Amino acid sequence: MTERTTIIDFVEKYVAEFSDNTFLWEKVGDVWEPTTYSETLRQAYRIGAGLMALGVQKGEKVSYLSEGRNLWVIGELGVLYAGAVNVPLSIKLEEANDLVFRIRHSDSKYVVTSKFQLPKIRKILPECPLVEKVIVFDEIPDMRENEIYIGDVMKMGDDFLDRNRELFVQRFKSIGPYDYANISYTSGTTADPKGILLTHRNYTANVEQAQSVIGVTPQDRMLIILPLDHCFAHVAGFYTMMSYGASIGTVPSGKSGKEALRNIPSSIKELKPTVMLSVPTLAKSFKKNIEATIKKSGPVVEKLYNFALDNAIKYNKEGYNKGGLADCWRRPLMWIFDKVIFKKVREGLGGQMRFFVGGGALLDIDLQRYWYAVGIPMYQGYGLSEATPIISANAPARHILGSSGKVVSPMEIKILDADGVEQPYGVKGEICIKGENVMAGYWKNPKSTADTIVDGWLHTGDMGYMRDAEMLYVVGRFKSLLIASDGEKYSPESIEESLVENSRYIDGALLHNSQDPYTIALVTPNKEALKSWARENGLDPETDAAREKMLCKIQEEVNSYRKGGRNSGAFPERWLPAAICVLPEPWTEQNHFLNSSMKVVRGRVEEAYKANMEFAYTPQGKNIVNPMNMASLA
Repeated sequence: MTERTTIIDFVEKYVAEFSDNTFLWEKVGDVWEPTTYSETLRQAYRIGAGLMALGVQKGEKVSYLSEGRNLWVIGELGVLYAGAVNVPLSIKLEEANDLVFRIRHSDSKYVVTSKFQLPKIRKILPECPLVEKVIVFDEIPDMRENEIYIGDVMKMGDDFLDRNRELFVQRFKSIGPYDYANISYTSGTTADPKGILLTHRNYTANVEQAQSVIGVTPQDRMLIILPLDHCFAHVAGFYTMMSYGASIGTVPSGKSGKEALRNIPSSIKELKPTVMLSVPTLAKSFKKNIEATIKKSGPVVEKLYNFALDNAIKYNKEGYNKGGLADCWRRPLMWIFDKVIFKKVREGLGGQMRFFVGGGALLDIDLQRYWYAVGIPMYQGYGLSEATPIISANAPARHILGSSGKVVSPMEIKILDADGVEQPYGVKGEICIKGENVMAGYWKNPKSTADTIVDGWLHTGDMGYMRDAEMLYVVGRFKSLLIASDGEKYSPESIEESLVENSRYIDGALLHNSQDPYTIALVTPNKEALKSWARENGLDPETDAAREKMLCKIQEEVNSYRKGGRNSGAFPERWLPAAICVLPEPWTEQNHFLNSSMKVVRGRVEEAYKANMEFAYTPQGKNIVNPMNMASLA
């Protein structure tokens, strides 16, 4: 491939190379229908030409709001072939002002949507005066004057190609590597999310970088269960799979997000993917479902399963160093347990899965060890949208469980302390990168751009360290630190993750210390698990006496990290919470405590429970059995 290619160059190259291979899978009725590379491009041409016939000019913005499906991928290619800029929007955006801001701020003149998302667009359209046309993926009976069915756009494209094909070719050949391909908005942790400007070259460069760590074959099938609006799905999904001649499928959406979630297990069993994109939330959900099924099989099966898991985890260690003379006796047991137990677990995930590609900065080594033991490694990676997004990844060829993987190449990376001094291997600081995958900037926000990209270096805001010249470890947010009264700093994420992972009674944990006398924890309890525990201990969970015992159970889980506890020594004791705020409701996207990437929005949680936190710094509040916590369990 020539240097500094556009997405157009990229697609033309690989469609020519793999024209008869299947690129897209989509469930139509009860059957998963394949679409070849050449047919994908043919349909993209039709949409791109149709958009030109509608009047779409080079550089104009097209907002995109739809569930995952073939037309999402093909339609976006059409937008890019028309020389326009795609503005992908999350279907999880429910608030009208969230959508209005993005559509207006991006200067979108066109909106592409599905029949399920169309009511949202219709509701806000009066507040988006620049929008000239709404293109709908589905044929509906009550199409309005400013709306058009995508099938009609494609017919317009056919006519345009018949009469003006040379104009269409001129348009897509005029696109340069530094032309904008995408404005990707941040997840909405602030009132005004920033629009990340990603160029054609940002994408093609990051695919080339990803190939230095990730390898698949033309026979591989990826099921994408993550939202298609994120650039992770684009690079690790669409374009990387395309560069290997492999195929991708999307989960049938249904009428709601919940229906799409219900379709995931059946999609896995039917499509039998060999690789999936995942995030910790989904991997944990799969693990919980497996464990629930094992538990239903009875105590004998559960005991055998746990023994097999423990044996495999001890043999595998951190992956790269598995086995060894001292553990050679475990190998025959692993082979037996794999045939008897883990093979059946894998069959529940289609039976052909080779590995997950995991995103997200926070490392949960226990989750990685679990999937490695089952025989479907979850290769952790790290990135962010401003880097298009892949910065590092573990892969079959080189991996260390607990790390964020090998840094992609070519790309420069350095670790800086708070004073901007570069740190040696093993010393933590802010992760900064430089390469062709670094965004062009933030749309209409020169100040944030200047603050984030300094002398070509992208300051990620994440904290980590380099083990050596290749392997990166991400340990938390550089700026989301616990700060003790003496000024010492500590990143809380590893403690928070461990509290959730190692306790069935804690669903969420957020630690706070801003030069305070001690650290406190905001905890969302698993109320059903606590009630079940109470019943098992002869208590009526609806009584105050039982609630006091349930609060003590939560305290016991936190105390397990102190001296003498089962998790003793995992973290410095001074950073363990001395007081606990038990919260009344879980963190969800609906109550805005989770953003669309399923990450906790710390500022919102702390603002909402400010009174609880202040109370936790009083003598009465330091005792977990207090009126506020009791009320949260009521």
